Amino acid sequence: MKRSPDLLRLADTVILPGFEGTTAPDWVRRRLGGGLAGVVLFSRNVATPAQVAGLTAELRAENPGVLIGIDEEAGEVTRLEARTGSSRPGNYALGVVDDEELTEQVARDIGRDLHAAGINLDFAPAADVNSNPDNPVIGLRSFGADPLLVARHTTAWIRGLQSTGVAACAKHFPGHGDTSVDSHHGVPRVGVSREELAEVELWPFLAAIREGVRCVMTGHLLVPAHDPELPATLSPHILTGLLRTELGFDGLIVTDGIEMAAVSGPYGIGGASALAVTAGADAVCVGGENADEATMDHIRTAIVDAVTEGTLPEERLAEAADRVRALAAWLADRAAPDASAVAGPVAEIGLVAARRAVRITRRPGAEAVLPLTAAPHVVELAPETNLAIDKGMPWGAGEPLSKLLPGTTVARLAEPDVTGPGALDGVSDTVLGQAADRPLVLVVRDAHRHLWQLGLVERLLAARPDGIVVEMGLPGRTDLGIAHIATHGSARVCGQAVAEVLTGAVPE
Repeated sequence: MKRSPDLLRLADTVILPGFEGTTAPDWVRRRLGGGLAGVVLFSRNVATPAQVAGLTAELRAENPGVLIGIDEEAGEVTRLEARTGSSRPGNYALGVVDDEELTEQVARDIGRDLHAAGINLDFAPAADVNSNPDNPVIGLRSFGADPLLVARHTTAWIRGLQSTGVAACAKHFPGHGDTSVDSHHGVPRVGVSREELAEVELWPFLAAIREGVRCVMTGHLLVPAHDPELPATLSPHILTGLLRTELGFDGLIVTDGIEMAAVSGPYGIGGASALAVTAGADAVCVGGENADEATMDHIRTAIVDAVTEGTLPEERLAEAADRVRALAAWLADRAAPDASAVAGPVAEIGLVAARRAVRITRRPGAEAVLPLTAAPHVVELAPETNLAIDKGMPWGAGEPLSKLLPGTTVARLAEPDVTGPGALDGVSDTVLGQAADRPLVLVVRDAHRHLWQLGLVERLLAARPDGIVVEMGLPGRTDLGIAHIATHGSARVCGQAVAEVLTGAVPE
C-alpha cells in the first residue's frame, strides 16, 4: 500500500521513541531531520552529565525544536542518577514533610539539572493518590493518600520544574493510586464511581491543569465508571470527554509506554498507538522495551493506515501534531530561563528534604541502643522492584552507615535466599551468628507487602529484641524493632539521612 508522505510526516510528529546507546544512532538523527518531533531518554542513554549534554546537542543539531523527554521523578524513579542513586527523595518523602516550598525547591533543583543536560520535558510528577497501600507500582512515587495533600504538592512540583524552562507532565491520568495490578503486566481496574473518582483521583490533575501544567500522561487503567471496555489511554470518553471537555486541559496528552502489556497485549503496539491517538492522545511514548527503528516504523504505519481506513480522522492526527509543535514552541520561548526564576538554591536540598522526612518510633529501651556506639551488622532485605525502577540502582543504609561507623558489616538478602525449604532457619542462624556481640540493624522495603521480609524480621527480633528496623518503603508496620525508623524513600540521600540518625551524627 502506498502511503501519503504528508500522513507519514504527521505520524512521525506524534511518536516519541526511545533508542539504545549514549550517542544518537543514525536512524534517530535521520528521522529527526525528516520530521520526527521528539525522543525519550532512558537510563541506558545516560552515563555522565557532560555525555547527556553532548547527546542532546546532537539531537538538537538535527531538529532545533526537538522534544527530549525523560522520567525524572527523583527518589526511586530516576534516569539521570540511576547508576548512583538519587540525590533527592521521591514524592512520598516530600508529602510526609508537607512543606510546599521545599517540594518546589526540590523540583526546581531537578529542573536545573535537566535544563543543563538539554532535556526539556520531564514525565513527572506522579499525581496519583496512593489510596491503596498494596499498590505494586505507585507507592513511594505518590505524595500520599490524601487527595488535597497530593494536589498541593503536585502544583508546587510543577511550579518549581516549569520555572526552569522544563515542561512538567502530570501522570498517570485519571489516577493509578487505587490499583493492585502493575500496568506493565496487566490491566489495573479503578472500580470507583464517577463521584468518588472526582473527589479523590481527579483532584491533583485538576489542580495541575489550573497551575498550567503543559503535559498530562495517560494511565493504562480500566475505569468502568467512564468506560467499561477500553483502558484510559485508548478511551475517547476519558481522554477527550473527561480530560479535555470536563477538566478543560488543552496541553499535550502523552501516553505511558505503549508497549506495556495493559494496552499492547490486546491490541499490539501499532494498534494501541492508533487507538490512543484516535481517543485523544497527542504523542505516543515508546522505547522502554522496544527501542529500534522497526518499532517506530510499525507504529507510524499503523497510525497512517488507521487514517486511510477511516478509523482515525486525519483532522485528529493533525490536531495531535499541532499540540506537539505547540509544546515545542512554548519550550523554545523558555530555552534560557530568567536567572531570577532559578536563583537561590539551598545547598544539598535533596539531603535536607531526606533528613526532614525521617520518622522514628521508639519502644522502651530504645535509648540504650540508639544512637549506635559500635559498628553494627546490617541486613538489607531487597524485594523485586517494578519495571519503572531501574534494576541495580543503589539503595540501602549499609554503605552510608559504614562510612560513619567503620567496621560495619552488610548482608543483602532477596526472597529466594529466605523462602526455599529450610532456608529461613538457616538464614536466621547465619544472621544471628554474624550479629553476635554487635548491634543488629534490619533494613526492609515495603515489608507490609512482602511476607518473606516480615517472616524473617519477626524471627530475628524474637531472638534479638534489641534489633533496629529501618523501613525504606511505605511504613505499614511501625511496631517492629526496639526502634523503627521510616525514611519514606530508598533514594541514596534517604540512606545517608538514616545513617546520620543511627549514629547521632549532627549535620553541619
